Amino acid sequence: MNEVDHKNPMAHDVFGIPWLDFNLSNVLMMLVASVIVFILAVTASKSLQLKPTGFQNFMEWIVEFVKDMIGNTMDYETGRRFMGLGLTLLLYIFVSNLLGVITMVTFDHVLWWKSPTSDPGITLTLATMVVVLTHYYGVKMKGTKEYAADYFRPLPFLFPLKIIEEFANTLTLGLRLYGNIYAGEILLTLLAGLVASGTVAGLVGGFIPMIAWQGFSIFIGAIQAFIFTMLTMVYMSHKVSSEH
Repeated sequence: MNEVDHKNPMAHDVFGIPWLDFNLSNVLMMLVASVIVFILAVTASKSLQLKPTGFQNFMEWIVEFVKDMIGNTMDYETGRRFMGLGLTLLLYIFVSNLLGVITMVTFDHVLWWKSPTSDPGITLTLATMVVVLTHYYGVKMKGTKEYAADYFRPLPFLFPLKIIEEFANTLTLGLRLYGNIYAGEILLTLLAGLVASGTVAGLVGGFIPMIAWQGFSIFIGAIQAFIFTMLTMVYMSHKVSSEH
């Protein structure tokens, strides 16, 4: 049985609202990813040293990585306020991407454990949050009048295209992440099913490719977290920088 055959644990009509339904698996996995990122942050900052070693050294490397990412998209003095946003997105999305690579857990054909980023609702919500934040900081740092004027530059007739661009950015940012992670989980599920068949051909033809694909999925998870965070900073730069 592959992932598409599994049911989702749904909570219907939450708070008595007919259209308000929640996928409990998404809620659980978002909570798990958030707790893991919180533990990583607390552990890295618990015993700070002037000469970092071990895990602190690794986390400081990630911080420098995000700092360079921001510096490559905008003036760092402008972008330093987005350091927390970039670091949180990078860690949260990377951890979320890996959760379904490690294992997927089902109870009575109900899928509970997976990557939260393999659900389009989650990735599109993240993308929408990012785009809304870019508008918020654009207005905050430029002022409403100057920010609105940017939509008519360099030529006023480009205004409709810029509106379409906002929707396109949201869709591509969210669906790119979803498509890559979901496809990886589907293939892992199929390979795991081949191994579970118990045949010699299934073990030989499924086990080695599954291990190889898990390793590749970790790489894909890291790349997708980087792309999402980098594009977030690019979109933010377009909104808050005077010249872009």
